[in-house]
Amino acid sequence: MKNVADKPAKLHIKKGDTVKVISGNSKGQTGTILRVLVDKQRAVVEGVNMITKHVKPSAANPQGSLEKREGTIHISNLMVIDSATNEPSRIGRKLNDKGKLQRFSKKSGNFI
Repeated sequence: MKNVADKPAKLHIKKGDTVKVISGNSKGQTGTILRVLVDKQRAVVEGVNMITKHVKPSAANPQGSLEKREGTIHISNLMVIDSATNEPSRIGRKLNDKGKLQRFSKKSGNFI
């Protein structure tokens, strides 16, 4: 039987959301979330926090190379951009018309 403490917390971001970085080296940049690592509370955002990765030589790539790719960024440094106002907004959850919990923008009050 699973314990309630074993269940990961719900996050304010999802794959496909447009977010703005609010702190760190990439502060002010925006991008779309490509992947969310729930257990580590980190996300990969398109075009943000670019790192250099060393690729080992292989049969397909005998020389090896240096590859630029997106690094992970902690979700506390990300803020969802409200599609209605096109500005970053805090996120809440409330029941919609059908009685299902849905995310909404605290700035405009619109569902996301």
